[in-house]
Amino acid sequence: MDFTHIDKSSLACKTPLGESEQFALYAVGDQTYLLVQRHEGTDWTALRVSGDGVFRIAALMTEATRHLYRDVAAQLSPNYQRTESR
Repeated sequence: MDFTHIDKSSLACKTPLGESEQFALYAVGDQTYLLVQRHEGTDWTALRVSGDGVFRIAALMTEATRHLYRDVAAQLSPNYQRTESR
């Protein structure tokens, strides 16, 4: 796993496996993937990971997502008791 700067033209012929407004995931061969931060105002930066790394990172991101939205999910529960602050 390493971080690297990416020349935009080097990915011009590749189609992202998935993308959002600022990030994209590319398969670059040999079970290697690039998670690229595509920001117009700066150089593109990528995290290069192995296929195994993708699975491990996905599991960690799942845990982070659960942590981040735990309070939101609790508030959406029909058993949630709101407290009024005065």
